[in-house]
Amino acid sequence: MTDAASGPVRYDVADAVATITLDQPDSLNALTVVMKVALRDALERAAADEAVRAVVLTGAGRGFCVGQDLREHAEALGGGDTSMSTVREHYNPIVTALAELPKPVIAAVNGAAAGAGASLAFACDFRIAADNASFLMAFARVGLGPDTGASWTLQRLVGYGRALAMLMLAEPVSAAQALEMGLVNALVPGADLPGAAHELAARLAAGPTLAYAGIKQALLAATTSDLTAALETEADIQARCGATADHRNAVQAFLAKQAPTFTAH
Repeated sequence: MTDAASGPVRYDVADAVATITLDQPDSLNALTVVMKVALRDALERAAADEAVRAVVLTGAGRGFCVGQDLREHAEALGGGDTSMSTVREHYNPIVTALAELPKPVIAAVNGAAAGAGASLAFACDFRIAADNASFLMAFARVGLGPDTGASWTLQRLVGYGRALAMLMLAEPVSAAQALEMGLVNALVPGADLPGAAHELAARLAAGPTLAYAGIKQALLAATTSDLTAALETEADIQARCGATADHRNAVQAFLAKQAPTFTAH
């Protein structure tokens, strides 16, 4: 199913996978306010869509997303918006939606990912990159600190030292370098990227969606909690998952040496 409405973000569903495509290829999917609002709405739609069990985020054309549209940003600065209001109004809610989306999210990075665009990929659960993809923490080049969650996600993916170097030196990281440092999960030829991302998403869509949501919740909570609190969160999640038909059926399937079928959302 393809959303018939035209706009800067496309929403397509197939095989229980929602593919959210940033669709302004002429600007390498630079993020305007209209696109940011549409992306947030698409993520909220995927979270609530019972036909969706996994999500792919990608870009149309040659680039994944090169971050903030600087022409629009310059206009905002000229109009007196020096507080960077879009960070709180748009970027923060988008990252929160990605982190808290109760379904697996895969970034299919099909080209350049820079600034907030790269940060969007880092906020996803998995990253598959085309072999011509690149990542650039471009904030320092325009005299800014990080946003879109990069200060939180990047160092958890690659460690403090590499995160600091990427942010301060603002040098591009190739797809091969990204794979070596653990920034992406897999690297594929560009032509194979849509299929590879959809294959992984379909595999996850066939899995235990509620358990995946619990895994995301537990990891997110554990990053800011002590062991006692983490254990209590795990106990709550296990109690919730243990009460589902998915869990009971999977146990029976395991004992019968059969493949389980998961249906809960």
